[in-house]
Amino acid sequence: MATDTSTTPTQTLAPAPHAAVHASVSTADQILRMFARFIGAGYLFYFLLLVADVRSLTAVMAGWWTPLALVLFFGPGLALGVASFAFSGPRLRLLANLTAVTYPLGLMTWPLAWSGTLLPNGKGVWFSTFPALSSLAAGAVWRARWAFVQLAVVMLGAQLINYTVRTPDVRSPFVPDIAFGIGVSLLFVGAAVVAARTGQVHDATRADTFAAAASAASLQARTVERQRFDALTHDSVMSTLLAASRIPLNEGLIRQADIALTQLDGLRVGVLPTQDFDPPAVLSHLRAAASEVDESISLAVHRSPGSEHTLIPAETVRTIGAALAEALRNSLRHAGAGAHRNVIVALGPGRLSVIVSDTGKGFDISSVPAHRLGLAVSILDRMNHLPGGSATVESRPKIGTRIELTWAGSEQ
Repeated sequence: MATDTSTTPTQTLAPAPHAAVHASVSTADQILRMFARFIGAGYLFYFLLLVADVRSLTAVMAGWWTPLALVLFFGPGLALGVASFAFSGPRLRLLANLTAVTYPLGLMTWPLAWSGTLLPNGKGVWFSTFPALSSLAAGAVWRARWAFVQLAVVMLGAQLINYTVRTPDVRSPFVPDIAFGIGVSLLFVGAAVVAARTGQVHDATRADTFAAAASAASLQARTVERQRFDALTHDSVMSTLLAASRIPLNEGLIRQADIALTQLDGLRVGVLPTQDFDPPAVLSHLRAAASEVDESISLAVHRSPGSEHTLIPAETVRTIGAALAEALRNSLRHAGAGAHRNVIVALGPGRLSVIVSDTGKGFDISSVPAHRLGLAVSILDRMNHLPGGSATVESRPKIGTRIELTWAGSEQ
């Protein structure tokens, strides 16, 4: 049943520390961020390690080449590492793509700037020590075949330049050098490809699961609505038949019969009413949604002045009713046998609020696993996608849980 009160009932749940359940970050983005930091750290390490070699190579290169080479070979990789602490998603993917592309571009500038002087003592070019870092970035964002093609291209280019600039007496075998470089790097690039693919599959599977859970929640809302209208239609049909058996045919009886037939037609074609709900209809729907889960639950109702003229959109009432049912269902499932549950409904001009609280076991919100879809999809995601809707969850272990569902629209 519902009870009206002039003041908001005192909450039985002690104030809990503020905690919010955030939308889950894409697994693919998390994996990309991890690789971005690893790649950025690698570029920083090689930059500090090769400063002396960069200076020594300037003797055989055109003056314009070294600054450009530093930007092409190191710039995007270092930027990728720094950006991983501030950005995710598209920006990191852009920088990872640049990292994979600019290394081959740097190799292409070499013939344009080399003076033709050979390097003594078997020394090689400094940028030949880390071509696989760019391939690692390619593996994190490209399809597997193109990542492996990029690895082969940069390895071939770097080793070809190394082979060319060394004096003939100290040149190492060309093919074994390439095979060794690709073989060692292939393991890391392959790991990046597999990790990126795993993240994409996980995200796709999770999206499908969330969609299925949202569909089930929507079906539950419609089931509750249909039960309410089944009851209303039953009452309407029975009262019409009873009136027809007792009083002569008149205009009022005809109108009553027409209303009953209209309701039956609506149920037959599966159409749910779209007109706004007045306060009695709102409370009736919320009461039906709550009773569907727990028949013993009662609604404490607080009406603000002017609420009697409030009209709530039908989709809003159904959404809050479905979220209310899921909140009670979660409480029954997890709060414990001795938990007490309260439902408070507050109606005001252009505003509807439902608070579901219990004195059960409670939980640590930050530890809720991603597969717990009842809280994430049927409550938070559902309310956050409702225009004007929001939901907050507060809980403290051994104290209880408080879920507030709120809709705020324009004043009627």
